[in-house]
Amino acid sequence: MPNEVLYEVANQVAVITLNRPEKRNALNAATRQGLWDAWRRFQVDETARVAILTGTGDKAFCAGADLSEMSDDRRGVPPSDFMPDLGRNIEITKPTIAAVRGVAYAGGWRLAQMCDLCVAGVSARFAITEVLVGRGMAWAAPMVHMMPPRVFLELMLTGQPISAQRAYEVGFVNRVVDDAAVMTESHVLAQSIVAGAPMVGAAAKKMVQAATGVSVDAGLRAADAIFKPVYNGHDAKEGPLAFKEKRKPNWRGN
Repeated sequence: MPNEVLYEVANQVAVITLNRPEKRNALNAATRQGLWDAWRRFQVDETARVAILTGTGDKAFCAGADLSEMSDDRRGVPPSDFMPDLGRNIEITKPTIAAVRGVAYAGGWRLAQMCDLCVAGVSARFAITEVLVGRGMAWAAPMVHMMPPRVFLELMLTGQPISAQRAYEVGFVNRVVDDAAVMTESHVLAQSIVAGAPMVGAAAKKMVQAATGVSVDAGLRAADAIFKPVYNGHDAKEGPLAFKEKRKPNWRGN
């Protein structure tokens, strides 16, 4: 895997780190390939239950695409495999958390958007800046299900950043903490997820995706199908048994 992206696992949590601090972790070709490699590795990594995506340094989570490289390439419409977009061109069934310090602009916003949860430092700034450089942001379409449309449209029309607190208020960020506590809080959140049954977590993630943008009835029918194997699995019996025996559950993930 390229040095532009680091991968490490401890206590069932994988940490995927963008590692171009001198370029504010901008997404060049090597970084994008490193992300493909890291996400594919995480999906099949039996030692990792949750992934935290973050960036090296305090100034930037990710400043977006490397515009110098993009200018040299004279790139038009990005190909479908331009970069991994979780749930769109790559399936990641396990929970993911974005841990954001500094700027998350354009492609950086996209990285935070595609993760399931987001923890931000007080200095974090989020922006969809494509309008300022004449580029498109078709990838941002799912935001209509994540925040009020007028807030979303203002972000796209102006390209101006919002604070971590504002991102929290409109539902884009789950938790705002001091910058120094971002990774600690992300690990606390990850361990809370690890404590639960793997099948339930994966099904909950799948249910949210299936129920978004459909009728209540269609969402419920999708949820019934998604959770049926959970109800019939080993862990659905192990949980109540562990409670009865006053011990921690031994999850098998089936």
